[in-house]
Amino acid sequence: MSNIVTEARRYIGGNPTGRSRLWCARFMNMVLKRSGHRGTGSDMASSFAHYGRRVSGPQVGAIAVIGRRGGGHVGVVSGVDRRGNPIIVSGNHGHRVAEAVYPRGRVYAYVMPSN
Repeated sequence: MSNIVTEARRYIGGNPTGRSRLWCARFMNMVLKRSGHRGTGSDMASSFAHYGRRVSGPQVGAIAVIGRRGGGHVGVVSGVDRRGNPIIVSGNHGHRVAEAVYPRGRVYAYVMPSN
């Protein structure tokens, strides 16, 4: 299992960032830092589309950049369901860290973190 996924799962049900809104990228950067990677340094989910090494599909440990009305969302892939949809651990999912299936059509980039 990816150390990024393990780190992200530690916070399920909580909000370790102390922010009340727009914190999914802040959470992703925190998880990356605590698992030994550098992040993007940005609070914009879309910053992760230009980060690391692009991969073609969902892989455990890849960061998924998700399109959403009014902005984006970002999290780490922890698995793939039987229909090929990514299971993603992310911050600010219902105002807390959660692990949920996202429709694969909404993910516009998968990237593997750089060191």
